[in-house]
Amino acid sequence: MQAWQVHENGEPGEVMRLADMAPPTPGEGQVLLRVRAANINFPDALLCRGQYQVRPPLPFTPGVEICGETEDGRRVIANPALPHGGFAEYALADARALLPAPDALDDAEAAALHIGYQTGWFGLHRRARLEAGETLLVHAAAGGVGSAAVQLGKAAGATVIGVVGGPDKAAVARELGCDVVVDRHTEDVIAAVKEATGGRGADVIYDPVGGHAYAQSAKVVAFEGRIVVVGFASGTIPSPALNHALVKNYAILGLHWGLYNTKNPKLVRHCHEQLTELAARGAIKPLVSERVPLSGAADAVQRVADGRTTGRVAVVPETLEKGAAA
Repeated sequence: MQAWQVHENGEPGEVMRLADMAPPTPGEGQVLLRVRAANINFPDALLCRGQYQVRPPLPFTPGVEICGETEDGRRVIANPALPHGGFAEYALADARALLPAPDALDDAEAAALHIGYQTGWFGLHRRARLEAGETLLVHAAAGGVGSAAVQLGKAAGATVIGVVGGPDKAAVARELGCDVVVDRHTEDVIAAVKEATGGRGADVIYDPVGGHAYAQSAKVVAFEGRIVVVGFASGTIPSPALNHALVKNYAILGLHWGLYNTKNPKLVRHCHEQLTELAARGAIKPLVSERVPLSGAADAVQRVADGRTTGRVAVVPETLEKGAAA
């Protein structure tokens, strides 16, 4: 089979190499999956750089989220078991953690449903307890993680403000359903959010960016608001002033979705059932902006790392019809 491998840490476009190799052999409790589509996530770039919380032994194949096919022909969603990741024709996964791919989504969309949407669901519903009628602010609203939060926020009955960088991403955010779109390149984010909320601020803020975005969040969070810290795509981890959280009476909530797989796996399955139902009635649909062949994976991962994409980019092996549903 063909698979991308990382032999040394660095930028994805430089260290990912396509190689011919034997399919991996499943260990105890594992299953071999034929990869139908692999979704690119920012952690794939961090894995290549050696900056992710999980550091698989070199060499390894990145790709942390796939729609795969079992030996008996079932379409499933899985997080591959590193070092045998999803940017390959075959990957390994924990047999107990397989989830059925929703019939309403094609392979690329199904591959993109898992990490981003599970993170959004847990962040907005489990951690922030978002309620209908509240205002949700989403940073990087046109990106893979942000686009999921926008759709989930709208499905929950919230008014959604999306912060993006540039006119193309602003157009995507509007198509996703944002009620208000703020272009941080040309607008004052703090002033725009205060104007949109009548000075009150946002009840829930979803932040996968960190850095300057978090500083803006602290200035526009409402009384009894909740800031959900999801990641640090900016590369800068903020140091929040806790006295500010005290005097403004807001909460800072951390979210590491991966912990639920070991701490409360039943809740992960419950979340997947909720997401499948939302997908079936068209309330959510992963925004797959590109479907690239396996040969184009390294370049695509680099573009995601550089913030030059919108929505999700899916890697689809050339042997499959791009975007084909089961």
